[in-house]
This record gives sequence, C-alpha cells and structure tokens, in this order.
Amino acid sequence: MKGLNLTTQRKAVYDIVRNSNDHPTAAEVMNRLVEQGYNFAYGTVYNSLRYLTDKELIRELKLGESASRYDAKLDEHQHIICVSCGRVDEVMSSVPEDWKQAVAKETGYDVHHANVVFGGMCPQCLKKRTN
Repeated sequence: MKGLNLTTQRKAVYDIVRNSNDHPTAAEVMNRLVEQGYNFAYGTVYNSLRYLTDKELIRELKLGESASRYDAKLDEHQHIICVSCGRVDEVMSSVPEDWKQAVAKETGYDVHHANVVFGGMCPQCLKKRTN
C-alpha cells in the first residue's frame, strides 16, 4: 500500500487486532501486547489504533458502550452485543435491501451501506440464567 508507514509498534498492534475474534478494546490490546513481551506506552497503542483506523486497516466499533472496540474484518458484516456480559460477536447476515430502501425513502438519503448492531443475550448467559 502506498503511503503506509507500519512501524514496529503499529505492526504489533495490527497483528493483535487481526488475530483477535473478540473485538478488543484499546486496554485489551495493551494487555495482549504486554503478554507478548512488548512494552509500549498507552499513547503509542492509542495512536497506533487511530493510525490503523485512518488507513482503513482496521475498523473502530462504537457499539454504545464506553470503550471503542476494534475489528480487522473489513468486509460488510453486522455485530451483536450481549446485554448481560458485553460479549460482541459478528453477524454475517446481510442487511436486507428493502431496509436500505425504506431508510432511503424515509430520509431522502442515498444509502451506501448499513451497520446494524443487534442486542440480545449470548448462549453462555442464557445458560446461566436457566440454571
């Protein structure tokens, strides 16, 4: 990629996000870096996450909670959040085209994409609830 400056720190942060299935927060990225023997300042991690987001190598997810989460999966997909434990999973079902058309009709926008966040209870929390 032209104009990409992947320093050692940025590459390490990118690798953590890319190899995570749980959409880590910045603090979780930091903890995983420490576990791998890195000793970066918090500012370096936050700046790396911002750089990677700006360069569209990862996506910042603002899912209604206080801390942003990060995702390296850039293809179109949705997310579901457990209202009990906060777990975030990916939803690969597409947003129905008629939803996009209805939103376009209602708002007058030319809808290019949709990011839908579902809320519910994950299987583990459901299991705990029934025990």
